[in-house]
Amino acid sequence: MKHKYNPKDIEEMLYKFWEKNGYFSANTSLTKKNFCIIMPPPNITGNLHMGHAFQQTIMDILIRYHRMQGYNTLWQMGVDHAGIATQILVSKQIKLQYGKDLQEFGRRNFLNQCLKWKKENDFNINYQIKRLGSSVDWNRIRFTLDDISKQGVKKAFINLYDHGLIYRKKKLSNWDIKLQTVLSDLEIEHRSILGNMWNIKYFLVDNSGKINRKEYLIISTTRPETLLGDTAIAVHPDDIRYINFVGLFVMVPIINRIIPVISDSFVDMKKGTGCVKITPAHDVNDYDVAIRKKLPLINIFTTDGKICNTCSVYDINGCHTEIYDTELPQNLKGLTRLQARKKILSILQDEKILDSIIKTNIIVLYGDRSGSEIECMLTDQWYLRTKKLSQQAIKAVQDGQIVFFPKQYKNLYLSWMNNIQDWCISRQLWWGHRIPAWYDNLGNIYVGYDEQHIRMKYVIPKDRIITRELDVLDTWFSSSLWSFLSLDWPKNKKLLQNFHPTNVLVSGFDIIFFWIARMIMMTMHLLKDKSSNPQIPFKNVYITGLIKDEFGQKMSKSKGNVLDPLDVIDGISLKNLLKKRTINSTKTSDLKKILNNTNMMFPEGIKGFGADALRFTFSSYSSITRNMNWDINQLQGYRNFCNKIWNAGRFILMNIRVKNLSYESDNNFFAFFDVWILSELNNTIQLYRTELENYRFDLSSNVLYNFFWHKFCDWYLEISKVIFEIGTSQEIQRTKYVLVYVFEIFLRMAHPMIPFITEYIWKKIKNLLFIKENTIMLQRFPITNFDMICKDTMHIMTCLQKIILFVRKTRITFNINNNILLHLFISGFNITFKKVVELNHKIIKKFTFLEKIDFVNINYHIPDHAVVETIYDNKIFFVFDGQLNNQVMLHYKKQKINQLNKKIFSLNKILSNKVFLDKAPKDIVNAKQVLLKQLIQHRDDTI
Repeated sequence: MKHKYNPKDIEEMLYKFWEKNGYFSANTSLTKKNFCIIMPPPNITGNLHMGHAFQQTIMDILIRYHRMQGYNTLWQMGVDHAGIATQILVSKQIKLQYGKDLQEFGRRNFLNQCLKWKKENDFNINYQIKRLGSSVDWNRIRFTLDDISKQGVKKAFINLYDHGLIYRKKKLSNWDIKLQTVLSDLEIEHRSILGNMWNIKYFLVDNSGKINRKEYLIISTTRPETLLGDTAIAVHPDDIRYINFVGLFVMVPIINRIIPVISDSFVDMKKGTGCVKITPAHDVNDYDVAIRKKLPLINIFTTDGKICNTCSVYDINGCHTEIYDTELPQNLKGLTRLQARKKILSILQDEKILDSIIKTNIIVLYGDRSGSEIECMLTDQWYLRTKKLSQQAIKAVQDGQIVFFPKQYKNLYLSWMNNIQDWCISRQLWWGHRIPAWYDNLGNIYVGYDEQHIRMKYVIPKDRIITRELDVLDTWFSSSLWSFLSLDWPKNKKLLQNFHPTNVLVSGFDIIFFWIARMIMMTMHLLKDKSSNPQIPFKNVYITGLIKDEFGQKMSKSKGNVLDPLDVIDGISLKNLLKKRTINSTKTSDLKKILNNTNMMFPEGIKGFGADALRFTFSSYSSITRNMNWDINQLQGYRNFCNKIWNAGRFILMNIRVKNLSYESDNNFFAFFDVWILSELNNTIQLYRTELENYRFDLSSNVLYNFFWHKFCDWYLEISKVIFEIGTSQEIQRTKYVLVYVFEIFLRMAHPMIPFITEYIWKKIKNLLFIKENTIMLQRFPITNFDMICKDTMHIMTCLQKIILFVRKTRITFNINNNILLHLFISGFNITFKKVVELNHKIIKKFTFLEKIDFVNINYHIPDHAVVETIYDNKIFFVFDGQLNNQVMLHYKKQKINQLNKKIFSLNKILSNKVFLDKAPKDIVNAKQVLLKQLIQHRDDTI
């Protein structure tokens, strides 16, 4: 082994060794003792971030841990097609390369370009996963848009449609004007901005429709342009200001539409005037009010966000109705939303209908990919009825078939599921699973695998023209099938039989509803066991927290605070780090902040810490908390831990050869410190396994760290050095054997968390224990040997440690160099303690640089200036003389004076308290005054 630990020298080389020998591959035909994890498929659109690396570390720990226990492990790798993100990126590429938009380029050419781009990007994603040490089965890479996935998605869609769970309807949706598609809530960013709230007069009308110019309601709105779509005015039922107006009618300004005044508890009485306009076709809350009150819905915008020439009016079922005039003012037609707002406000001011303007913070929705402002629109979309599907998914968690770790996420899951709404599953994109539906010219819908299948299924004559649906499915639809789709459903039943349900899903709390809940619903509907009972997708769900930056901010490219896992592993210069972090910054203020923060946190860039140190840091972060702040110092600490392991390995290899090792079965073969380290090892194995199986990776990493650093290295390794120097031949052989034995078990135990360094060192020392296998990852994971646990030995070792620590503390306190040999005295009759010292006096003396150790009678007068410690009723002490005695006396004087001053200060504070002097008994007050005088006198004498 080289003198200095350098992760770059070993990590990539070892990964190639593992991969070449097929150690990651599962036996897909084995029917017993299988363990499977499905990797949440990363998007094909770019680099993996710290969240990916964090979750993959946890998954790899579990996979390696179970592989070492003899399980046939399958870590199923896959990549997600990422519908919107990919379409945006490839569209830009086409524009730059060919100078064409999508319509000019054509759908077929576009899809071919996406596949080509995906192949080019595969290497980048796979390299990042490999660099982290993830032991996935590379023989089974799946893609959410491959042929097996297409077959499975069609089968699932048709099944759900035939069971009446999928329908098509015009409903309110989040519409991205730039991308021209509906978006899910997860794809929307909520931004708080300073805006205006306009207060507008809506005049009352009588039964004949005549306007009463003296009576009006003042409504508050942040979007005056949407008054063109108003169908009601709402007030809170408990608002006494408006209780007499409910049931009356008002006239909408500019378009003179007569609408009712209604009451609904959603209105915030304290916000604005407490009187709001209801525009159901362009606001989520208003839409819900319209459904409850059966109000008409008026669409006033085109899909590109302009005012329609003629508005469309619908009832709550999405059917056309003629309840209102559909004509809009000529001077507003074709205007953008902002242009229409300016025009409408100008008209309201001219007609003195605009009452006032108030500055306020408002929430505006933006597409997280396009950056375009989202408009709520009535559109025709495909929906999945989730209420029925959710019932068995709720029951599976309540009954404990699926268990959440940490357990608090169970309640979050149940809360969402009990309030679930129908899921909009269609998108107006080209990249994705095209919905398997066709239409005839009468508007009839047909669902099937292809046109031939549909004509047979629905008995459609050949002369009737049917047209394929253009929309694709939401990316989350195929993702919701991933637990079994990735295992080749519906093609490979054997694979499902062996590995499904999977054992654990590792994911983030932010997608419990969007992915985890949907997977449970879809799996339990589509997959049944041999008894026709719904099958769950996974047995356990482990939810990770979110890793934030050093200041507690969420990592994002726009903030310029993202850390690339590869940069942490291999290092990056400050220049290149700044370049990466500022590439998406356009504002000067943002750029300055990014530069300052980066220069402050990484003044010399990031040095390469290696994958093992990063993985161990992730393990330590994996607690029950939701958010964790990244700390480079903690990473450095675990890099030091890896270095400690490296140095321990070097020491063993430099001092031990195969011929040095021997083992005797005689009970007297082991010394007490051998039995102690073996007992500590067993305790560590037991606790480590318990924490791992409870998904407390933070506690398990701490168990490993404490054992290796504070027990093995600080104590046993140091004792070994002493034995190598002063021990007999038999003692040296025994110690060498135990040293290698314990270290090899530790390497196996640590391997799931830090696979590279443990494999490398293990391959170096395995010959010392006559191990013939080629890799640590297929060795048996350590198990507890209860015969090795000895409480008496623990007590003996504690005695020894206390003595050594006392001597070390004394040297540090009085700055006594190790070249000055000290004389230790022990006074007491504790037989065990005395025996420990007598049997190990050579080790104690060598460890602490003592000249000699003497036992003295219990009646021995210990000088006042002696340095004393009591250990199990025994006093151990030093009596210094000469120059050292002066040092001791000066230190003791200073120490005593500080202690006396603290007591004097405390008593003065009490005796200056008037409440105490008035209420406390006189004898107590007098006693404290006497004590104060004594303490002051004692201090003065000491000085």
